[in-house]
Amino acid sequence: MSGQLFPQDPTPRRLALGPQACVLGGFALPHLGGVMPALQAVLDAAPLRHLVTPGGFTMSVAMSNCGALGWTSDRRGYRYTRDDPDSGRPWPDMPAAFERLATAAAAEAGFDGFVPDACLINRYAPGARLSLHQDRDERDFDAPIVSVSLGLPATFLFGGLARADKAARVPLAHGDVVVWGGVDRLRHHGVLPLKDGEHPQLGAQRINFTFRKAG
Repeated sequence: MSGQLFPQDPTPRRLALGPQACVLGGFALPHLGGVMPALQAVLDAAPLRHLVTPGGFTMSVAMSNCGALGWTSDRRGYRYTRDDPDSGRPWPDMPAAFERLATAAAAEAGFDGFVPDACLINRYAPGARLSLHQDRDERDFDAPIVSVSLGLPATFLFGGLARADKAARVPLAHGDVVVWGGVDRLRHHGVLPLKDGEHPQLGAQRINFTFRKAG
């Protein structure tokens, strides 16, 4: 697959990753006028931080959350919380622009009626990565996952239901959205180490939103 698979035009292009999984090329671009100011307000209220895994490993990706629930990790395990552990206050409300983007992308991928209650915000600096994993901390797996990629290009890994299954390497550009659910909901996924670069709007970083129905 070429890095030019999704040119920056206003028409989303679909790449199937599975029976109920796809990349919507450039789908987020028309939404960014509302999304980017809202992102800054969220991060002012709940700054990015590097979480620690139950095994004591510090994650290379910096994280924050917005919505009724936020995903977090420490020595006690992975879980969703209603309050930001750093401040003791509720996570910032999910901005309307975020919800509109997530709901529209889900509908475009065939999942009508998706209303996320959690948005995990990840910041990748060059070299940061995310190992293969499943999203299993949600109460049920009926709703899809909606993942928005902004900034530097990344290589998304999309594997199978078993961790040992071979993972496809999927190039993602600024504005691309990956949606997976249904029979593909529990497929393993990750991100290869981010390469050095400079995005014209976001600089030397990749920002990722992962929308879920967690509660």
